[in-house]
Amino acid sequence: MVEAMLAITIAVIGLLGIFSLVSRSLSLNRVVLDRYIGTYLAAEGIEIVKNMIDANVIQAKPWNVDLASGSYEVDYNDSTLQPGSNRFISHDSASGFYSYDSGEPTRFKRSVTIEYPGAGAGEKMKVNSVVKWTTRGGGNFEVNLEDHFFNWR
Repeated sequence: MVEAMLAITIAVIGLLGIFSLVSRSLSLNRVVLDRYIGTYLAAEGIEIVKNMIDANVIQAKPWNVDLASGSYEVDYNDSTLQPGSNRFISHDSASGFYSYDSGEPTRFKRSVTIEYPGAGAGEKMKVNSVVKWTTRGGGNFEVNLEDHFFNWR
C-alpha cells in the first residue's frame, strides 16, 4: 500500500512538472510572436519613409519634401505622414495586413520620428520607428529601429 501511494505521488509530481513546462512554453511562445510582429511593424515604418523618399526622387522633387522633423503615424495605405495620435494598429485577418483603417485592433502602437541631426541639416535624415505593446500579464515591450538616409542622388 505504501509503495502504491509513493508511486502515485511521484506520478502526480511528474505530471505537474510537465504541465508547468507546457504552460510556460506557451506563454513564451506568445512573447516571441509579439516581438516578431513588433519588429516587422517597426521595419515597415522605416520602409514607408524610404518609399516616400524614393517617390520624391522619381518625381524630380527634393528628396525630403513633405518629410519634416516630427513624430508621425505611418501606414502603407497612406502616401502622406499623419501626426502621431498614439492609436492602436489594426489587423485585417482577411488580407493579413496591418493598418489603421480596417480590421481588429491589436495591442501594437507605432510611432515614426524623423530628425535632421547635425550641421548640414537637410542632407541627412534620421528615422526611428518605435513599436510598443503591453502583454496580457502587463509586461511592456518596445522595438526601436533606426535608419539614416542621405541626399546622395
